[in-house]
Amino acid sequence: MTQTMTHGRNQTMTIARHGLPRPAGTAWAGTAWAGHAWTGLSDALRAEWTKLRTVPGTAWILTAICVLTVAVGAATAAATRCGAGTRCTIDPTKVSLTGIEVGQAVVAVLAVLMISGEYSTGMIAATFTAMPRRWMVLAAKAAVLTGLVLVVAVVAVAGSLAAGRLILTGNGLTAAHGFAVVSLHGPTVRAAVGSVLYLELVGLLSLGIATIVRDSAAATGAVLGILYVPPVIALFLGSEPAWQHWVERYTPTNAGLAILNTTGLRDLVISPWAGLGVLAAWAAAALLAAGVLLRLRDA
Repeated sequence: MTQTMTHGRNQTMTIARHGLPRPAGTAWAGTAWAGHAWTGLSDALRAEWTKLRTVPGTAWILTAICVLTVAVGAATAAATRCGAGTRCTIDPTKVSLTGIEVGQAVVAVLAVLMISGEYSTGMIAATFTAMPRRWMVLAAKAAVLTGLVLVVAVVAVAGSLAAGRLILTGNGLTAAHGFAVVSLHGPTVRAAVGSVLYLELVGLLSLGIATIVRDSAAATGAVLGILYVPPVIALFLGSEPAWQHWVERYTPTNAGLAILNTTGLRDLVISPWAGLGVLAAWAAAALLAAGVLLRLRDA
């Protein structure tokens, strides 16, 4: 049973079933706060979408992601052949999706420009004045970036798989010769979905790092270093297998790109989904650190 009582200066209290009094307006206040927060987030989303849409270079960057990803995958497929009488361990799906390793750099540049461009022009101060909840600005940028990269990544991955299937089949890598043909079922679907998620996570990781670093050039260098230096280091650690395995398991690119594999999974240092989880952890850590620093630092 619920009763009401007057307390102090005519403040209405509600006695709930557990017998503890609470202000009658608490529920209304919570609802009002939630509504205000949602309105603020929707305003921030519209603002970030407008800013990104009106920047002339955005369309070119999105086009570059698609073109480079498909082109590099197609070129790699065209160069992949298996000589007669030789035993090949080629993964056609992974070969088709090789362009992901190049396209990720353009995704990173897009993410960096979303935040560091405002710092370089000083517009970030106006953004935080209009939207005092800085975490909401970061969340809106992450949401807009995720939506854009999702659309572009789906197109790029689909184009890469289609081109790879056509070219590799022409090169004799067919089911009749014992190869796993690129097709929309089983491991190929997992690799395709994982590739889209990989590019999404690379974008979020880059956005977090750019928010921390602020400067466009420094942020771009830091992100590209994180993406491309560890694989090179792993190559030079062949004589130190323990260290090589550590780099391949816990660095974002090495671990995340395991999602491209559809054959020889038992020989991988880390499983495909676990590798993508490592990249997700890196992205989450970067965004968390970025959110904390946004609150502590001046614009």
